[in-house]
Amino acid sequence: MTSVSSLDTAKVIADSLEITGKADSGWIMHHVLDGKEIELPFLGYIHIPQFPTLFGIDLTPTKHVIFMWLAAILVFLIAITVSRQYRASLIPKRVSNLFEIFIIFVRDEIAVPTLGKNYYKFLPFLLTLFFFILFGNFLGLIPYSATFTSNIAVTATLAIISFIMIQLGGIRQNGFFGYFKGLVPHGIPVVLLPLMILVEILGLFTKPFALAIRLFANMIAGHIVILALIGLIFFMGTIFVAPVSIAFAVFIYLLEILVALIQAYIFTMLSSLFIGMAVHQEH
Repeated sequence: MTSVSSLDTAKVIADSLEITGKADSGWIMHHVLDGKEIELPFLGYIHIPQFPTLFGIDLTPTKHVIFMWLAAILVFLIAITVSRQYRASLIPKRVSNLFEIFIIFVRDEIAVPTLGKNYYKFLPFLLTLFFFILFGNFLGLIPYSATFTSNIAVTATLAIISFIMIQLGGIRQNGFFGYFKGLVPHGIPVVLLPLMILVEILGLFTKPFALAIRLFANMIAGHIVILALIGLIFFMGTIFVAPVSIAFAVFIYLLEILVALIQAYIFTMLSSLFIGMAVHQEH
């Protein structure tokens, strides 16, 4: 998604409307949705080179895919840098000192309370998930970038990965038949057993669905609000609403910084909680 920095967004909107005073709501979706072109400062829109097709599938990356690659590279580089600095010295320095705060937070405030003594088995997954979403959220706040966590396909894929980890964690701890048997509470009357089995099966799939929709909706909503506030200047055709529109847009933009942190935390925390529920069925 195009960045929502107020000044840059205002310029983009002005260019999109060609300063005609005629506004179309389509430009909001153009800046929110995925596409095969990237906007660069002073250069305008750059089309992504066409990739060959494989079995009829177009392999050309979109702007969200490119920024996903960038986020993955950043996570990898940060992990390598932090691990090397810890090997060199047990006292954290520079980058390690900063990211140690997040690592300890995920370990002590998310993994340990929800997973118990076996938290270390799932900690690498939770840390990767947290930092990937965090970088994705913050990349979208940089001018001329894109927020891939506002793409339902991305959040759904992340939720599916969490779903797989939930099932693997439960099966590994309780056995295949033991895990699925433990989904149904003990002491249920036989006549209600078919209904409870159906409810529990549906419950397995509502968890990743909630994860996907929560992240997607929260990330896309704030950006649409900011674009709509900036667009009021052009919709109403007067500059007198600019101070109010810009002020509210900046406020929402600053709020988005907090939302970027909170959503990375919530997605990771709920994933860890669901894994803990699958692993510790007796509780």
